[in-house]
Amino acid sequence: MAHLLDPQPGMTLYDPTCGSGGLLIKPHLRLLETHGVQQNGRQVLPPEVAPLRVFGQEINPSTFAMARMNAFIHDMEAEIALGDTMARPAFINDDGSLRRFDLVAANPMWNQDIPTGVYENDPYGRFERGTLPGSSADWGWVQHMVASLEPRGRMAVVLDTGAVSRGSGNQGSNRERDVRRAFVEGDLVTQGDLIEAVVLLPENLFYNTTAPGIVMVLNKARRHPGEILLVNGSSLFVKGRPKNELTDEHVAHIAALYHEWKAEEGLSAIITTAEAARNDYNLSPSRYVATGGGEEVLPLEEAMTLVREAEEERAGADAAMREVLAALGLAP
Repeated sequence: MAHLLDPQPGMTLYDPTCGSGGLLIKPHLRLLETHGVQQNGRQVLPPEVAPLRVFGQEINPSTFAMARMNAFIHDMEAEIALGDTMARPAFINDDGSLRRFDLVAANPMWNQDIPTGVYENDPYGRFERGTLPGSSADWGWVQHMVASLEPRGRMAVVLDTGAVSRGSGNQGSNRERDVRRAFVEGDLVTQGDLIEAVVLLPENLFYNTTAPGIVMVLNKARRHPGEILLVNGSSLFVKGRPKNELTDEHVAHIAALYHEWKAEEGLSAIITTAEAARNDYNLSPSRYVATGGGEEVLPLEEAMTLVREAEEERAGADAAMREVLAALGLAP
């Protein structure tokens, strides 16, 4: 994600779910790689190069303390806040609006349960593209991050693979699919054509799940309007114990595909937003880039999320039916 965002001197970087600060540190280290010099055996920025200024918020007090410690150890210009970002975002301007940043990098909890009232009663105007099911806040987090971007800002976020495909192909409405459509097409209220790239990661990469994830890049100043780069990196890993690993070569290859905007047989494809619309806004790279790896198996976490969403939809339909029966005097 640090290679994809490629931070430049003086930029601001924000992580609303910063944990112990890993996604604040990596872009800082990337800036040292690209603009630093060797001094007393370590890489430092020369005086004429402005550092990356990082901002993070974390809900867990002990993890928040670790983030503060990590920022100090790495000698970073960091401001880390404690609190619930969704309910009480910490970085607010004097006029009550959200503070905005050049870059956002985050790995929020996948398929998090957040009450719909958080979306419906939001005082910051974050969720104009739509409310989400209570069973999955992935696109709620994306909307918060986009609202926290400067007018030419960019972001990279790690999400469950289902976030880019759930709801596509449904005959009726689906809130996740409809929010995805708003990010691809937009309307008179919200800006569309923000999704720049989706990278499918290998399975068994993360310590809290064996499921694969995706990195989605959004850009308010698109380099290639009307196009989306999809990278199927599911085979780019070295088998490890207990976890698989992306090598430096894999990272460099994926980053090069993004920065050079390149379609490569069996690895990446460039689709148009019109093609995404024809596929009902399914942006899963495995749909467009075949790797010959056999039939795709739905991860357990994604299957459970689909079950919870179906239960929510059934409960809503039951409630609507009871209202109709009551109006007709047929209520049991």
